[in-house]
Amino acid sequence: MAVAAWAASTAFSVGDIRRATTEQASGLFFRCTTAGTSAATEPGWPNDIGDTVTDNTCVWTGIASAYEELAKINPSAIIELFELRLESALHGSNDVYRFHAGSNADVTGDIVFNSETYSRVPIKADGFEYTNTGTLPRPTLAVSNLSSTISALLLLVNATTAGNDLGGAEVRRIRTLKKYLDGESAADPNAQFPQERWFIDRKSSETRDVVTFELASKFDLAGQKIPRRQIIANVCQWKYRSSECSYTGSNFFDANGNTVSTLAQDVCGKRVASCKLRFGDNAELPFGSFPGAGLTK
Repeated sequence: MAVAAWAASTAFSVGDIRRATTEQASGLFFRCTTAGTSAATEPGWPNDIGDTVTDNTCVWTGIASAYEELAKINPSAIIELFELRLESALHGSNDVYRFHAGSNADVTGDIVFNSETYSRVPIKADGFEYTNTGTLPRPTLAVSNLSSTISALLLLVNATTAGNDLGGAEVRRIRTLKKYLDGESAADPNAQFPQERWFIDRKSSETRDVVTFELASKFDLAGQKIPRRQIIANVCQWKYRSSECSYTGSNFFDANGNTVSTLAQDVCGKRVASCKLRFGDNAELPFGSFPGAGLTK
């Protein structure tokens, strides 16, 4: 039977298991380890197995039914599902394609999980493992193209977006156990491993038989920097005389800090000294403008 959702102002006993009222990316359920009555508002649920949260007089501990099932001598088969999510701005539509390899549990047809149908398509996905080398994984997803389905999708997207090749499309990797699929006696759409979300970085190959994509983490997309704004000590990055800067005074200075007579000649030098000329030595500078300068907001 599927796990019931948490409820407000309800008495719970030790051993009761509940899930959050909204989908949790962690895939966790929560076991009551101290009996009591829940609060009027839902607590902020933890993200790790074994972590606890106090809910009025109750205490909940994070568990994962999927992981507990794996600890059994004869666990249910792991089912790997994939979702390909397009984005209108990049691919001309927001269509979602769902598929599975069907290699586990000898599933011969489509799979239904969380009321969504996943079509059986030969897939080989690997490279998801994290290592201690300091680099993020770059998984590959090889999808059968015998029916030319993927080539047709690529042609459609390329015709709309001038050669995008599905770059930037989101790929969700969803793993659950066969016993939790729709139609099973223990069907539960919330019983799953933490979802993994990747993005197509490039199409690495396309043949009549198979199309292979290289995936990247959201933090590993080509041409992206984190942080997106470069921070330089003692250099102001705000637009002068804007809501960011907030200076509206009639004291005018040039970029070198020399007094000038008109607004047209007024230019900020983007330095701490430039800001002090306008706001004063003891004034609070806008937004803590200068990283590393030790000035208060």
